[in-house]
Amino acid sequence: MALRRMDNVLIVVDDLDAVIAFFVEIGMELEGRGPAEGRWVERVIALEGVRQEVAMLRTPDGHGRVELAMFHAPEVVRPEPKDAPANTLGIRRVMFAVDDIEEVVGRLLRNHGADLVGEVVDYEDVYRLCYVRGPEGIVVGLAQQLG
Repeated sequence: MALRRMDNVLIVVDDLDAVIAFFVEIGMELEGRGPAEGRWVERVIALEGVRQEVAMLRTPDGHGRVELAMFHAPEVVRPEPKDAPANTLGIRRVMFAVDDIEEVVGRLLRNHGADLVGEVVDYEDVYRLCYVRGPEGIVVGLAQQLG
């Protein structure tokens, strides 16, 4: 049996509306939003008394997804610094391919108070790359293919 695809990446958030708006600004599409609770959720994630709201966003090509979860119960755990540096263990960012990196970065900074983590740089003549820190310290990478 072979791996079929990567289905989604989960990000736990405090402000679901702000994070949805941030990913929509990048170009993702909100696929659905609603509660996820009950015994089946508790069994899957090994937590009791789960009450959460989840949102699923997809890339325009329909192949990639980001799932956002906002827990009402149990209380969220904050195991690392809010603005963890790139060398912190764990998932540090999600990367998206974009057509115009300067345009996307400009919108994220202007409309969502995002911060450019370092600089927009060219990797040889292949990609223009950068990291942007958005709501709740979420870091996304942006890559524009060159030439």
